[in-house]
Amino acid sequence: ERREREQKLSKEMAEKAARELEKMQLQEKAEVKYKEWLKKKRAEEAEKKKKEKEKEKEREAELQEKKERSEKIFKEWLHNARSKPRPLLNGYGFPHGKSTGLYSCCTYVVS
Repeated sequence: ERREREQKLSKEMAEKAARELEKMQLQEKAEVKYKEWLKKKRAEEAEKKKKEKEKEKEREAELQEKKERSEKIFKEWLHNARSKPRPLLNGYGFPHGKSTGLYSCCTYVVS
């Protein structure tokens, strides 16, 4: 009986050790997979940040180009506006550049 008990105990201990070993191996595999996943995830994030920076640089370049173009067009307009003749103010109601009277739609003329 004693031998049987010892054999049974040793068998149980061996099974327990095998389960512990299997558990440790599974844990190591899980850890390796997690590290691989984490490495992949970080690489994806770095790639995403890199693309975002490139897009931001492109947007800034476009804005700068647009600003330069608009400034150039404004300068051309300003240069052309200076050389254009001014409209004459000596038209109807403005002899010598001044208004001759207060005429409006509400003025009642008695004849």
